[in-house]
Parts: sequence; structure tokens; C-alpha cells
Amino acid sequence: MDAPAASRPQTGEELELTIDRLAHGGNGVARHGGGYVVFVQGAIPGDRVRAVVTKRNRRYAEARTLEILEPGPDRIEPVAHHPGAAWQVMPYAVQLAHKQEHVEDALRRIGKLDGFEMEEIVPAVEQWGYRNKLEYSFGVDATAPGGLVCGFHAPGSWETIVDGESKLGSARANAAREQVLAWARAEGLTAYDRRSTLGFLRNLVIREGRRTGQLQVRLVTSPGELDSASLEAAVPCDSLVWTQVDGTGETTQGGFSELVAGRPAIEEELSGLTFSISAEAFFQTNTEMAEKLYAVAAEYAGLKGWERVYDLFCGIGTIGLVLSQRAGEVWGLEIIEQAIEDAIANARANEVSNAQFFAGDVRLALRELAEKAKKPELVVVDPPRAGLSQKVVRRIVETAPKRIVYVSCNPTTLAPNAAQLVEAGYVLRRVRPVDMFPQTPHIECVALLEAGPGGVQNPARD
Repeated sequence: MDAPAASRPQTGEELELTIDRLAHGGNGVARHGGGYVVFVQGAIPGDRVRAVVTKRNRRYAEARTLEILEPGPDRIEPVAHHPGAAWQVMPYAVQLAHKQEHVEDALRRIGKLDGFEMEEIVPAVEQWGYRNKLEYSFGVDATAPGGLVCGFHAPGSWETIVDGESKLGSARANAAREQVLAWARAEGLTAYDRRSTLGFLRNLVIREGRRTGQLQVRLVTSPGELDSASLEAAVPCDSLVWTQVDGTGETTQGGFSELVAGRPAIEEELSGLTFSISAEAFFQTNTEMAEKLYAVAAEYAGLKGWERVYDLFCGIGTIGLVLSQRAGEVWGLEIIEQAIEDAIANARANEVSNAQFFAGDVRLALRELAEKAKKPELVVVDPPRAGLSQKVVRRIVETAPKRIVYVSCNPTTLAPNAAQLVEAGYVLRRVRPVDMFPQTPHIECVALLEAGPGGVQNPARD
């Protein structure tokens, strides 16, 4: 129901608010004028804040904290002075409690699901310095040498870049950022400006093999000229890649990449396997916790050694290759061709002979895979944050697996997907959150669905 017009603040208006709880996504939730909901960035439960309204509509407003008037009982001093660690102002145990609550709330409130076992969250091995991949942006600051900075976007801004290293990354990765920035300043290079479309430097992506010690540095720029020799001399690493991207949007994907020095990919070790990770391939950004995440997936899979497994949205084959050690055969499907090339190479490098990988859109290619490979006993899905489309859900139901293991990075999209599968005849049995991203509101979880006693309803073909 819409709030009374009189209770709705105007954009730009400053409010004093008391935060009641945390919403999915991490913002604080407050009530204004007798019930109008305001989502407040930078606030946690118990805080009384002064905040400015940045967006409003009939049902709710969004605001940004300007000042903490009275800190809540759980608020602590931050450790990092850079964006990207919004929940560092809460003790880690409190972060875990909120994440567990958000997963269960999404399943029960959004998915209208019940009767499942909500298992205890798996805490992170490391609370800081855990990321194996950092994505920085270049920006302008008149007070910096050469006016050039390299860091993270300030909250709510696509223009302002907060210069500095990340406490979520390793010392070696932060050193690489410093080396690239010093080189760029010495070369007199400028940051790309999306308004004027002038400038050269866009992003810096640093990736690290936590177990192998290998380091990859990828510089993303607008089309132009680059002194490759001086860059190679300034930034010692195992893989140095230059990507040129056209267009005004900020993205580290696509464009044209060339190898400046070293090898085209780095290696990482996980669950007893070695994975080759090319410049744009997806790989979980927390190696130690990815191992725990995949262990939960393997536990839920309950494989005996003879089953046929489909690994959908398989990326470079990490989950499928981990499960291949306990399965009869694994068939992986992924739309990105480079990722499939990596998956095939990873299977070969690890001498895995019972896994095959194919490039294709799951929505369109799953029927063909089922005809080629025959129907699976287990389907594993690890979709992007948007979750599964209704059509993909129907395609999975068509294959009628006995079990579905859903690895989710977004409980608010897992919930409706699980509800759709339950409606088709599956039963949600178990869910276990895994904290891959301490100091942030992001949470991964694994869900197990099994075919119900009444069987699975085969959807109408379309």
C-alpha cells in the first residue's frame, strides 16, 4: 500500500532516522512519518542517523547517511577506509547472523517455502585479505600526482574514485596496483572520462593464485597506443594483459585483449585440482571459501560413483571437475566459449576423463544436451545473480533429475527459483549459507532439492 503523500520526503531532503533492521543488499531500514520506508546506505540496526534522500517514489525512498548521531549497540570502528567493505562496522559474528537471517527470510517470505532444514552458516577462513581478484577504476583527483588516482568508486558515485589499496586483497596484489599507478603517472597517462569520452585509462584487474603464488595484471583502456616495454619493466608478474574497450560504459569484459608479457593464464589449486584461469574467466574470488562451498555442493550431491551429472553455467569447470571424482560422468554447459576452452583444458590437465564441456546457452542448448547425453540423475546450477529464467527452470524440469543442487550468490533470486521447482514437484530439503565475502552484505548458499514422492510434472514443451 502506498504511504500518505504527506509522509513522503523530497529528494535532497535531510532526515533524522532510527534504523530498525537490515534489508537484503545491506542497507538499513527506517520508518519516516508514521510508516514510510526509507532504505539508508551506510547505516546498521540501532543507529540514529542524519541522512539525505537520494531517490523516492510512492512506496519507499533511498537515502545516504551523512552523520551518525547515535551509534547502534553493534557498531564498531572501521578498519578499512575504502569503499566495498560496508559491513566492517559490525562484529563478524553479527555479520554472520544477519546473513543467515537474510537467506532464511528470502526463502520463507519471497519463496513462500517451508519444511526445509536451514543449516548453520559456514564462516570465512579469513575475514580480511581474502580476495584473489580486485577490480580498480582510474579517476581524477587534482591533489594527486599527475591528477591520476586508482581505487574504488565512492558510494553512490560513478565519477568519484577513492584512491588507495584494498584491505580485502593481499599485500602482493596491492603492490601491483601501486606499480601500475606509478608507471601510469610517469607516462603522463590520463583517466577515461565518461562525460567527455576523453582519456585513456579505465580499469585495472589484478588476479592472484592464492595457492600457486602466480599473479596476473590486466590493464583496461580505451583504444590507443601503449608503451608495452615500459609497462612490462614496471610491473613484474606472471601474466600481463592489455584490454582495449570501446564505448562509454564501464566494463572489464569484452573488447580486444593482447598478452603483453608472461603467460595468457594463471593457475590456481582447489580441492586437489589445478585450474587454469584466463584473463576474463569467472573464478570464485575467495579460493579458500570456494573450496568449502564446493564441499557443501558435493555433500548435497550425495554421489555414489555411477551418476550422470549436468553442470549448468559451468564456467571453467570448477564444480563439475570437483564432482567428477565421485560421479560416473559429468556434462558441463556454459555460454562463454573461452570459459569452455578453459574447462576442457582443465579436465585434460587434471587427467579427468569422465567430464565433457560444451559451449551453449542453457536456455536453448539443454534439450540438445539431454538428447545427446541422456537424462541426468543430478543437475548442478551456479547461475549469475539474476538467477534462472522461467524457461531455464522448465528446461531443467524436463530433464527430470532426481536431485538439484543450486549454488546461489543471491538468495532473493534463489527463493523464486526454488518455489518454481517446488511447484513442479521438487522438495526443498536443505539450505546452507557459506560466507565468501566477509565485511560485505553478499552471501552464497547451497540448496538441495529432490524429486518429491508424487514425481515431477513435465512442463508443456515450448
